[in-house]
Amino acid sequence: MIQTIKKAWAIPELRKKIVFTALMLLIFRIGNAIPVPYVNTELLGEYLNQLSTTVLGLYNVMSGGAFANATVFALGVQPYINSSIIIQLLTIAIPALERMARDGGEEGKKKIQSITRYATVAIAILQGWGYYVLMKNYGILTGSGVWVALVIIISFIAGSSFVMWMGEQITEFGIGNGISIILFAGILSRVPSMVGSMGSSLRSGTMTWWMAVLVVLGILALIVLITWVNGAERRIPVQYAKRQVGRKMYGGQSSTLPMKVNMSGVLPIIFAQSIAMIIPTVAAFLPAPEKGTFGYALVNAVDSKSVLYMIVYFLMIIAFSYFYATIQFNPIEISNNLKKNGGFIPGFRPGKPTADFIKKVLNKVTLFGAIYLGVVAILPLLIGKIVNVSSLSIGGTSVIIVVGVALETVQALESQMLMRQYKGFLE
Repeated sequence: MIQTIKKAWAIPELRKKIVFTALMLLIFRIGNAIPVPYVNTELLGEYLNQLSTTVLGLYNVMSGGAFANATVFALGVQPYINSSIIIQLLTIAIPALERMARDGGEEGKKKIQSITRYATVAIAILQGWGYYVLMKNYGILTGSGVWVALVIIISFIAGSSFVMWMGEQITEFGIGNGISIILFAGILSRVPSMVGSMGSSLRSGTMTWWMAVLVVLGILALIVLITWVNGAERRIPVQYAKRQVGRKMYGGQSSTLPMKVNMSGVLPIIFAQSIAMIIPTVAAFLPAPEKGTFGYALVNAVDSKSVLYMIVYFLMIIAFSYFYATIQFNPIEISNNLKKNGGFIPGFRPGKPTADFIKKVLNKVTLFGAIYLGVVAILPLLIGKIVNVSSLSIGGTSVIIVVGVALETVQALESQMLMRQYKGFLE
């Protein structure tokens, strides 16, 4: 990785892209340090620390701690991610959007992107209003009135829109996917504070040295596993029949149909985690139930440290993995494309037999990928239960995002370098 960056730095064009990406990330970090007016950040930080295992804790990690400080970029990339997922699902459900994405070409992609931007602003308005109401109800604001509400909500909306714009600029003029890199930078900025809290826990005696070693070894094991699975794929051999056009013979070559083991990325974990945290989040805003009541038993059952929560969480990850795999990889469509291009899988007739075989292989690969995601998500929960550290509940998601984006960015650099090694026709 370091060698790739060194080689890329030696190329002037790539050096400009790297510098541009770094400047955008610097602006993002500066925005994360500018608080919104009329907010008591100390009270807000203390309040959100109690909700670290809820959806608000997940938002705080994804924003790099900006959510707990009510900064201009408090909403971060969450509105854009949510809108992208919603538009992706609507593209499958609404035929007009599906035709636009499939047959519209570059113009269709631009229209889809424009719809995603409008959806991002709409979600930012809802989340900004919800965040304002939360702070108002718990007496965290230093002012009141319509003007205070407008300033706070508009600041959140403008910040989220600006983060979306920066992500698009990085994608166009920088290195890698801009939104992923911003998310990567936000999560990575939390590492020093996590190390500091672990050190203070060791000094106070709440965490022993073997617990710290277990946490470090668990993180290293996750990184190795994610790196290995990220590049793993199942390749189905494909043979193309020979056909004569005029005096020339076309086809006859062999190829492969690759299937990534982790086809859906981190989305199943994010979706499952958001749904699994609904009851703990609602319970955090309600008075604590008395012991012996149904509410008390329900809150304990859905707590992130309970066995029932882990089981339900694991099953939801598997379900969402299959859902996203079927969305991204359509066996019938692939079988039809192979048939049109004169391709076939050895041992299977074109058409339905080929589609059935691809579906069978897809189910097996998806099962392995889903179990892998479930293990990655559950492992931090188990370690947190053993060492009694609740902040590890969202560690698996963070590690997957950080490692995945790092590998993706390095691959983007390598492809850029490879393109510049080819000589032009006029050279």
